[in-house]
Amino acid sequence: MDHSEEEINSMDFPIVALDSNVHNRHHHSLSLVHLQQPNLKNENADDDDEDEVEGEVDFVEEDRQCNLCKEQIWSFHLCYYSCKSCDYSLHKFCAELPNTITNHPLHPDHTMVLKYSYGFCRCIICNLKRENYLYHCEVCNYYIDIICFSMSEHKINHPSHDHQLERMYGQKDVLLCVACGYKHEGVFFQCTACPWFRINLYCAFLPTKLLIQNHTDGIFIHPHPLTLTYSFPYSEIEAKFYPLCRVCGDEFYSHLWIYKCDKCRYYVHFDCATSKREPFMSIFRHPGLGKTSKNFIEDEHPNLLHCPFQDEGDNLVKFHMSNRKELIRKHDDKMLNHFSHQHPLILFDTQSSVDKQTLSLHDPKKRIQLLCDGCVKPVTTLPFYMCCQFADGQCCFILHEWCAKLPSQVHDYVGHPEHTLSLIPKVSSKFFGVFHCPICDLPSNGFAYGCTTCEFYVDINCAFIPKDITHDAHPGHLLSIVNPAAKQSKGFCNACLLVMEDCKPGFHCPSCDFYFHVECALLLPKVIENKCDKHPLSLRYEPAQDHISEYFCEICEGELNPWKWFYHCTTCAQSMHAACMPLILQVQCEQATYKHYERCVYEFLNVKFGGTLEIKGHSHRLAFVQGRESDGECSECGDEMQYKMIFKCLECEFAVDYRCASRLVG
Repeated sequence: MDHSEEEINSMDFPIVALDSNVHNRHHHSLSLVHLQQPNLKNENADDDDEDEVEGEVDFVEEDRQCNLCKEQIWSFHLCYYSCKSCDYSLHKFCAELPNTITNHPLHPDHTMVLKYSYGFCRCIICNLKRENYLYHCEVCNYYIDIICFSMSEHKINHPSHDHQLERMYGQKDVLLCVACGYKHEGVFFQCTACPWFRINLYCAFLPTKLLIQNHTDGIFIHPHPLTLTYSFPYSEIEAKFYPLCRVCGDEFYSHLWIYKCDKCRYYVHFDCATSKREPFMSIFRHPGLGKTSKNFIEDEHPNLLHCPFQDEGDNLVKFHMSNRKELIRKHDDKMLNHFSHQHPLILFDTQSSVDKQTLSLHDPKKRIQLLCDGCVKPVTTLPFYMCCQFADGQCCFILHEWCAKLPSQVHDYVGHPEHTLSLIPKVSSKFFGVFHCPICDLPSNGFAYGCTTCEFYVDINCAFIPKDITHDAHPGHLLSIVNPAAKQSKGFCNACLLVMEDCKPGFHCPSCDFYFHVECALLLPKVIENKCDKHPLSLRYEPAQDHISEYFCEICEGELNPWKWFYHCTTCAQSMHAACMPLILQVQCEQATYKHYERCVYEFLNVKFGGTLEIKGHSHRLAFVQGRESDGECSECGDEMQYKMIFKCLECEFAVDYRCASRLVG
């Protein structure tokens, strides 16, 4: 219970006077211990050793408390007295406190005597009651505790600021710290020349080097030492494509301190790196990137799809049909009359049957492209169906075995639940069979599931989107399909960093507010091979380890944002835009470079180029290809044709884009 000042002055409570030499009151001798030692680099040490930096001061923090003032002994105190025989320590200035003092700056003109209070006296400076030693002025009946009395000894020269910092009075106040940007209780240091510069004691003594291999929530790890940096200039944030904290996923502010790696583009808030933040502050923080521990039980989700797919040979149709094997393999199906094609199809199920037809499977390293006419994905394995007239060069129709056995209808589809969707081998109402899938937002000329009543068509991969998936980019957490109408807010896709549109479904982790576009999650394989690199390239979700330099795409030679998903070879340190990668598989466009769009997915990933067309006013047939820079302008509208679907005459220089060609047919 607190008492008024008048009550305190009238009370009779024990006051114990000290001996003239405080530390002599201890029955053992005390030794002076130094807390800071210069850490000079060993001449024989490895130059690359980042743990030893020439000229740095090695701060030794010990869990020691002063037995006189009951406060922590910190490294900035430089030294302290310690008893070698028992657990007794004193600040140097506490040990040397005088028994009496006259004309102290905090109370001039009068003499004050050092006494002991059992918690009834209130310090005139900090207005706090402590069971502690204090100085008493009998003339004014003022009390100043020894912490406030010795405040002038609490000064630090901190590398974050040009001026000396002094400890502030009134340490129980909640104040804003310029280091972390949060309000704290506790001890603060302030610059007397710059009153706005104020840092909390904990922030002031963060380690300059830090490893988060094992102790950052026991989850987030990084193999290199992190360096404490006292600002993150906006120009650098902008140049690094606005990186986010690797632990919580929140943004950085240029004036706040961070930890960063000198070998990688690894940045983290210092309270995230140290796992020390005040619990009440969690309500103001970003929900974070989530923990690696599972938040679901595998047995409750049979046939759960784990993304990304391993390579280009895997896709949703294959995954869906692998769980319905009764529809696929019938050993007597060596010859198949499929409703999608006018000629019989032959099953190739052995390598010898392929060799006899002088046919090679899809192989980007050998510049061989073999795409299925159903799902428009590479044919990389046996078995598959091929038109019986393929060998004569008359018909190049090919189907995966699973695409040849697709169900005729899809019911209760998430994007169009009001009508049943039927399998359509070619959307005849669309020019050259090219329709725009509303789910992945990509053009396609493969098979579709559609509702002719509503003119609603989706490519066959998007027709089998599962309700739940997991993804390596957000490990351990279940991602659920979100219907556009049920979305609570507009999030950002963590792959391409674009906003999640209300008209399209996506995948969402509700515990972390983590989003993926459907196409980003399902259409980018984990590993991809190309003729430009002798090693496979892996899909990356963040900057590569041991790669601090700028990123440039090897295909389009444009700058690459490593916070958007991209492909990278760690052996050769080569990187490529995810949207540029499939371009190297387009044999007809191998000389072209792809325009860097904001999206991660290649625009014509679901388009199988090839085939010819006759149009009015031109005597030759036109081939369906992707435009290159050398194709120049459209002969009809004059627009550039690079990066577009075009129809090109192989006998002359005539070429038109897709839109103009659709008007010239008929």
